[in-house]
Amino acid sequence: MASLKRATLRAQWLGQQLRELREANNMMLKEAAEYLQRNPSTVARFETGEYPIRRPDLMALLDLYGVSDSRRRDALLRLSQDVWQKGWWEGYSKDLDGAFVDYVWLESRAKEIRAFDNTHLPGLLQTPDYARAFISAAEFDADDEQIDGWLDLRMARQRILSGDEPPRLMVIIDEGALRREVGGRECMSAQIRHLSEQAKKPNIEVRVLPFSAGAHASPTGAFRVFTMEEPLPSVGYVETPTGAIYVESPETERLTLTYDKLREAALSPDESAHLISEIAEEFE
Repeated sequence: MASLKRATLRAQWLGQQLRELREANNMMLKEAAEYLQRNPSTVARFETGEYPIRRPDLMALLDLYGVSDSRRRDALLRLSQDVWQKGWWEGYSKDLDGAFVDYVWLESRAKEIRAFDNTHLPGLLQTPDYARAFISAAEFDADDEQIDGWLDLRMARQRILSGDEPPRLMVIIDEGALRREVGGRECMSAQIRHLSEQAKKPNIEVRVLPFSAGAHASPTGAFRVFTMEEPLPSVGYVETPTGAIYVESPETERLTLTYDKLREAALSPDESAHLISEIAEEFE
């Protein structure tokens, strides 16, 4: 049986659902394995996501566990299909670590994305020149080919905002990120103008956390909260100097509360648009 290099978030979620269903029926791994005519170790790997379950086995387990609700069955079957389906980002796999594959997948499936950035503008709203300057500085030990690959991926990720069913993107940007000169004045002028235009789209809300707000609810930095379609849970993403951290409830609830506190301290969308225009003029 082929396995993925690592258990993706979606494979882990599907496995968690299966484990909860089995335990709710007071069944042992051995019983489920006997029903499928498989080894208990294989079923255990289904539940950890190490070996994502295939559709025939999933349908059999749903029958065994008495899952008759059509909506729940369909949701789990869709998730199992998603686990094995290759996304457009597979073409960039050599430039991605496993954790960021999860991030790109979350972006592509989320119905709402809430974001806070304090040092730079959100990747989904960056211009190519700004993105290249930022990536080159952040990935200082990368060669030109790697940087080109990451830049192409970042630009490709932005397509979700103009698709048939784009997510609701709600971003809060620290004023310092708007004033930090990345790539030179000409680059920043174009970037701020681009941000201003993007903020006019109905599915995008941009708020600025001004310097005048003082101390705020996220002194440790940037984060994301992805609201997913059922049965997937909401997921939080926090960047650290040593790598990304993904969290689920109750930690996600804490991030959501943090976002709400930042939103209260931030300018309104109209006030933010005015400040963004002023900053754009300063770079011209």
